[in-house]
Amino acid sequence: MLRQRLSSSCSHSISLIVSLIILALAPIAPLAQAQKFTVIHKFTGPPDGGFPGGGVIVDSKGNIYGTTAEGGTGSCDGGCGTVYKFSPSGKETILYSFTGANGDGKYPQGELVRDVAGNLYGTTYGGGTSGTACDGYGCGTVFKLDPDGEETVLYSFSGGVDGATPEEGVVRDSAGNLYGMTKLGGAYDWGTVFAVDASGTETVLHSFDGADGDGGDPVAGLILDSAGMLFGTTQGGGILNSHCIPGLEIGCGTVFQVSTAGAESVLYKFTGYKDGNTPSGNVARDSAGNLYGTSQPQPAPVGYGTIFELDAAGKFTVLHTFTGGAGGADPVAGLIRDSAGNLYGTTYQGGGGGTTCQTFDGGCGVAFEYSNTGKFSVLHSFTGGADGGWLFVPLALDSNGNLYGTANIGGVGDGTLFKITP
Repeated sequence: MLRQRLSSSCSHSISLIVSLIILALAPIAPLAQAQKFTVIHKFTGPPDGGFPGGGVIVDSKGNIYGTTAEGGTGSCDGGCGTVYKFSPSGKETILYSFTGANGDGKYPQGELVRDVAGNLYGTTYGGGTSGTACDGYGCGTVFKLDPDGEETVLYSFSGGVDGATPEEGVVRDSAGNLYGMTKLGGAYDWGTVFAVDASGTETVLHSFDGADGDGGDPVAGLILDSAGMLFGTTQGGGILNSHCIPGLEIGCGTVFQVSTAGAESVLYKFTGYKDGNTPSGNVARDSAGNLYGTSQPQPAPVGYGTIFELDAAGKFTVLHTFTGGAGGADPVAGLIRDSAGNLYGTTYQGGGGGTTCQTFDGGCGVAFEYSNTGKFSVLHSFTGGADGGWLFVPLALDSNGNLYGTANIGGVGDGTLFKITP
């Protein structure tokens, strides 16, 4: 019998409902000074991209690369998704449109990674050679796109012990191996950490079991340190109870590490109270080995999600508790960190943007900074209109300190690509 599961969209919906139930008047977070917000592009759907659920990367020349979950010229309803590029002048090029046919992937939702030769690597949530498995969508792929726009499917997930439905992208080591996670599949159907080498051979480094303190249902990306250690979060597993997602004993989530040889350790288990619950974003890491991330809302009256630090000795500290309202709520994406130690991220709701995005005046999300001195500032409050709304993914940072990101709705309806200039 299959274990009762949640899709990513359902998980976000439950978090949203919990957040709306506890929504209350809150102090207004200060706006950072001298910030300029620019919409680079408003996605229009086929043949353009649509619903950019993945984050972006920026190369040394200022070109921006990313994926959209829908749009393009594929035959899926709404399009099967795209890989796109924007030049520094704002010119868009659709590098590839997924077809969802003949073993190709569909519905990419994660960030890309780029090698020195200009090849791009990523994952698709559906498609591949698994047919109608994984609820009819196919179980997903790992792909490579060369600078000429030629796509190669490196691996197709079967939905079995090899994993299923990767919701984020991959990281790449100096030998060309790719590492990522699948939300489902594996030996226990709680998801996997996997590696795919340059020849397309997949190895499952760890199968999450969700029980006995292990994590499960990962939807975040991984980071890789110089010693070959991978770090990430799981939105389920850890302390198994129904406290975090009422009615389902899937646990409150974890922070973990796993070596590229497959040795896994759980670094922290969320309790679902002041520390938050069900982390769904990537972590950032400093040179001392401290990890920084976000967790989603806690039950009332505690808060609307957190920014946390987990130091190299395993000490967990809540750096900031989101206030809801103008201060933002539900930080489903992870964090990035600049060389000075400032942290940047986004929230899915809050910001005081009215009822454009959802009921009960929850707002459409914010982009924020948490400075190295402990000051929290809202960089932009999204309205759900021309600027976009509903932010699911982390920001990207270029060498000049500019921030880039995507909003999943707004613009002319299919999301936006934006820039925040200091």
